[in-house]
Amino acid sequence: MNDKFYTLSEEKQLRIINAAMEVFGKNEYKKASTDLIAVKAGISKGLLFYYFHNKKELYLYVYNYLMEIMKEKIADTHFLEITDFFELLKYAGTGKVKMLEKNPYIMEFAMRAFYSEQEAVSDALKTMNTAQEEALYQMYFRNIDTDKFQSGIEPFKIYKMLRWMGDGYIHDIQMSGKTFNIDAMLEEFNSWMDMMRYLVYKKEYQVDHTDST
Repeated sequence: MNDKFYTLSEEKQLRIINAAMEVFGKNEYKKASTDLIAVKAGISKGLLFYYFHNKKELYLYVYNYLMEIMKEKIADTHFLEITDFFELLKYAGTGKVKMLEKNPYIMEFAMRAFYSEQEAVSDALKTMNTAQEEALYQMYFRNIDTDKFQSGIEPFKIYKMLRWMGDGYIHDIQMSGKTFNIDAMLEEFNSWMDMMRYLVYKKEYQVDHTDST
């Protein structure tokens, strides 16, 4: 990527990012038109490829940008103060839903990026996500109260199990051809966490005190 991109005003950078997010979100990677991205961004295609050497580089930049924004918006001061594993996950899930619902292009791009397996960029995304997952977990879950877990339970494994359940839920929706509803998924995810809490927490911590009045 050409560092000249960073010399652009924030408004111009966002115009290019949002244009790319919209086109990549609405189309399979191979069918996403860089000509259309340039038109929507209000620049020439030549200038687009001056900033980003090729289509894949642009896509991965937008993906990384989205990841950074999600981390910045979700991991706020309150997030870092939460010590209960499941409360932390619920807070993060609610924050993601709110952010995704604000911008349909973010939602479409995120869904296609996270769950498309046959795209030309899929392998690169999987490599990036695998490398980041444990590091991000250590960063954001470092303050959780591990004493609440039953002996022998590894919180990171529970985290991965819940993520796999979410991936499976998305896969089923895609295979069935149903319309994806992120609020419905959040409701399901919260119910899974309630069940998981009962299975892995010590008895005195199995009740979700955050829901009590």
